[in-house]
Amino acid sequence: MQASYPGVVISGTGLYRPPHVITNAELVEAFNAYADRQNALHADAIARGERAALTHSSVEFIEKASGIKQRYVIEKDGVLDPARMYPRFQPRPDDQLSLMAEIAVDAARQALAQAGKSGADIDAVLCSSANMQRAYPAMAVEIQQALGAGGYGFDMNVACSSATFALEQAVNAVRSGASRCVLVVNPEITSAHLEWRDRDCHFIFGDVCTALIVERADTATGPDQWEILGTRLATQFSSNIRNNFGFMNRAEDRDPNDRDLTFYQEGRKVFKEVVPMAAAHIEAHLGQLGLEPTQVSRYWLHQANQGMNQLVIKKLVGADAGSDVAPLILNEYANTASAGSIIAFHHHRADLKAGDAGVICSFGAGYSIGSVVVRKR
Repeated sequence: MQASYPGVVISGTGLYRPPHVITNAELVEAFNAYADRQNALHADAIARGERAALTHSSVEFIEKASGIKQRYVIEKDGVLDPARMYPRFQPRPDDQLSLMAEIAVDAARQALAQAGKSGADIDAVLCSSANMQRAYPAMAVEIQQALGAGGYGFDMNVACSSATFALEQAVNAVRSGASRCVLVVNPEITSAHLEWRDRDCHFIFGDVCTALIVERADTATGPDQWEILGTRLATQFSSNIRNNFGFMNRAEDRDPNDRDLTFYQEGRKVFKEVVPMAAAHIEAHLGQLGLEPTQVSRYWLHQANQGMNQLVIKKLVGADAGSDVAPLILNEYANTASAGSIIAFHHHRADLKAGDAGVICSFGAGYSIGSVVVRKR
């Protein structure tokens, strides 16, 4: 006898958006002032050919390279200080809610309200993001307590694919009967691990937090429900996107300012290698479910680069697709690591009709790719 599994739906989403905006013009002004300071400081070494002079950035360069026009951040002044170039966060005592938990709780409460649930209805919390604020106790357990949720919580990290990888774990927990209603939160404080002093990447990231409620279809009461038809995950090792910061740095007697201890990437290689992988992954996943790419009403893709998303969609549907098929939010939010595809889903689903299918897909370091196929109920 074949086992019968309960239907699983996404019944609510939430979005924490930080209070501060950094425009490209502001970012360029700060970076160029930093570059000028460094070039003056090391003028002799540059003249001797021992050090390369830093090149100015520009608004035109940023928008052509990425499509990004601004980003939201939790703290702005430190990022735009040419003598600092990273945010200033105040440390909090252990008996206070941590910064990452605070923004996760904000997004979670929005998702709960949309789903018609309370914290007490949650029996699992998955906190998944590209970087955690601390090693332990798990951020998820702190968020669980702040919301009054039951069950269990744990953290997970699959870089920019963390949200879709967590969604599969949530779906499996509900289908197996281990959980009935799961909260997935993706707090991305990317401003703290971006290298704002590197012209090639100083414009990429922004801060945000997303949240999703995943539950049994027969217990869902919210007005906006999306049946999860299937999930598919894949990883393939690459060092082309990397961050070597970790607890072993002290034992290695590392300089905390070493370049590899913040985000860095080989952008051209990433673009060339990830685009065909992502397109093939989505097409194969849809094929497993008996769907053609052209039967999908909307693709909510990872928001890293406008050109990358356009090329993925072109490979899938065979023609240039507009924002109606693959909406972009990175022009406003920039790359928000694992949260990007969820922001796109949060903002751009209300117009779809019952029966319409969509794909949430993220891709990033690992390499990692996660896709979730949904259908409007």
